[in-house]
Parts: sequence; structure tokens; C-alpha cells
Amino acid sequence: MTDEAPMTPVDAKRATVTAARTDFLPAKQLKTLAERGSFAVDDSTGDKMIAALQGVLDALEAHVRLIEKIAGVPAMSKSPAGMFVSKHMAETARDQQGLVTQLQAANREFPTYVEAIKLAKKNYKEREHSSREAFERIHRTAEEQG
Repeated sequence: MTDEAPMTPVDAKRATVTAARTDFLPAKQLKTLAERGSFAVDDSTGDKMIAALQGVLDALEAHVRLIEKIAGVPAMSKSPAGMFVSKHMAETARDQQGLVTQLQAANREFPTYVEAIKLAKKNYKEREHSSREAFERIHRTAEEQG
């Protein structure tokens, strides 16, 4: 038995969110993979991925004032309870798992994901071209020999 207090539902949800986030590949790593040629994607899929990311970025840009408002301390009564709740809401919005923190991270990371996907599309085209040339050489060699 431990001396720690039992995990609250909020703590459990944060732990789950944090654990789930470890499954994501950071944008810089994905871009590095694409730069090395280890990440490739066809045009159609890449375009859909970019469109989805761009849609989120456009929405974030359109709502930047709202996000700034969420990041602030909400106006509540000047009672001790009102001040406590107001401060707690602002801190929660800006903590590691907070909405504002996550939206700001998305705004920073998504352009790098887009760059990585564009590189991956280029990688795919280059691989496709190389493969086509190799198959054509094999075909020519087979015709010459037989």
C-alpha cells in the first residue's frame, strides 16, 4: 500500500491523454525521416493529409482571438471562490495538457508536418521513377536474351 492519494478522474484522464500522445511522431522527426528518404507517400494520400492539417491551421488562425481569450483569466466574482475558480481555469487551459497549450503546439508543429509530407510525396515520385526505370531495364534485358 502506498501513501499516495488515489488518482482522481481528472488525473486519470490527463494520464491517459499523456500516454496517448506518446504514440505521435514529432514533426521534426517525421521531417528528418522524409529528408533521409525513409518516409514516402503518394500524391493522393499526401494531398489529403496536407488538406487536413491545413484545415486545422486555417481554423486556428481564424480563431486566434478566441484562443487568446481562453488563455486569459476568466472574469468571475471577486469572492475567494470566484478568484480560485478563475485562476484554476486559466492554469488548466495553459498547463501541459491544456487546450491552449495543445492548440499552440499544433500551430507550431503542423507546418513542419506539411513540409515533411511534401518531401515524402517527392520521395514517392522518385522511388516510383527509379522502380519504373529498373523494371524497364529488366524487361529490355529479358527481351534481348530471349
